[in-house]
Amino acid sequence: MRDLCRDSQAIFLAGVDAVRGETLMRDCVQLDRQQLTLGEICVPRGSFDRIVLIGAGKASGAMAVGFVERIRDCERGLGAIEIVGHVNVPEGCDRVPGGIDWPDGLTLCAARPAGVNEPTEESIRGTDRILEWVRGAGPRDLVVMLLSGGGSALLCRPIAGITLAEKLAVIQRLSGGGANIAELNTVRKHLSDVKGGGLARARCGGEMVTMVLSDVLGDPLDLIASGPTVRDPSTREDALAVLARFDPERRLPKSVYAVLEEGAVLVADVVLEADVASAPREIEYPITVVGNNAVAVDAAGIVAESLGYNHVMQSARDSEGPAEEVGVHLADMALGMLRRDQSLHRQDALITGGEPVVQLADASIRGKGGRNQQLVLAAYQRLLASGLSDAEWGRLVILSGGSDGEDGPTDAAGAYVDGAVHRRAMELGLSPDGFLERNDAYRFFEQTGGLLVTGPTGTNVCDVRVALVGE
Repeated sequence: MRDLCRDSQAIFLAGVDAVRGETLMRDCVQLDRQQLTLGEICVPRGSFDRIVLIGAGKASGAMAVGFVERIRDCERGLGAIEIVGHVNVPEGCDRVPGGIDWPDGLTLCAARPAGVNEPTEESIRGTDRILEWVRGAGPRDLVVMLLSGGGSALLCRPIAGITLAEKLAVIQRLSGGGANIAELNTVRKHLSDVKGGGLARARCGGEMVTMVLSDVLGDPLDLIASGPTVRDPSTREDALAVLARFDPERRLPKSVYAVLEEGAVLVADVVLEADVASAPREIEYPITVVGNNAVAVDAAGIVAESLGYNHVMQSARDSEGPAEEVGVHLADMALGMLRRDQSLHRQDALITGGEPVVQLADASIRGKGGRNQQLVLAAYQRLLASGLSDAEWGRLVILSGGSDGEDGPTDAAGAYVDGAVHRRAMELGLSPDGFLERNDAYRFFEQTGGLLVTGPTGTNVCDVRVALVGE
């Protein structure tokens, strides 16, 4: 029999490898005497003398490394291009591999601790440095923004009247209550000086291009990293509507509501001609998406096929529901593959991508885990209820992992369950029920050997899930 656990991890990692920041930059950046090609965007070579490279996100450091490598490879015989700038990255992603002619004026800044996807004072300082580069860029400078998931935390400048602690309280209330990325980033944009097009408004003249590695399903540009270079279609009323759902008793800081409600009143008032003249200008700068969840799922499917699996692939286009519901559905699909006509002698793979949400238990009982671990534990609970035989357990594996290598505040990317994990759970007398109720999936899989640990991957395109059934 095949080693299903090994195959599932190989398939998952193939999806991740396809969207690593360095790989994508090497594939989509091209320079010759006539033009610089950045994904789908072409910039005439004669229109700029210097590149101001800025960025934020879990993959932005790897993207910066790949960008510099590719420019250095292409510029041989064409003359060197000066590259300067600042990129905010998570701790551990700020190291430049050896052998690269790294520009002296380009900084990778560790702006938050590893595994803590929240803004910090260091991310604010780094954001101020990015703003300095953007405001100071001249008409002959090409500003290139490298943006990926996690950018909302790493590109942070709270709006006047809001402190970092108050903004963190909002983020924690929304994410803990199960808000999806659209709801979360709608509020973030209206509490920030740089999100919702704020960074683009800081550009005083000249060209600016944004290269995006998307972590939001469907690739809505205004939501990826809260859209710092995109015109914001949402309103403060939209942000207030989100807060009304997740904070009905208005326990969040009064300053948050004061800022949003004051702005809403101003929008409703008659706008004088002088106000129009002084309003921030909105300039549409070009943006190209260089990778997303669908690319990762497709690449994983190619490897599944090469390993001999009949495979079905699906990447969600919209935000998914609770992780527990997604896990139950994945288990049901796997059971359907397992119990079909055995005379077919098939090896089947179901590969899906998406991003579910988790509603956190009360802090007094809350354990340790992430949405992928919670999803797999819910799938295991469903499999237990189905009454699988020992032989059937030996033919099945379900895996779910975050493409960025981070799953909640843990050192794991996610988890998997197979026959071996099930046997250890039985030997230890562990039931998934209590672990699910208190969001403690990490400790369940830590004891049963089902944690998926990859370390930071240099990418972030939501989650990839693999269900395999052997002959």
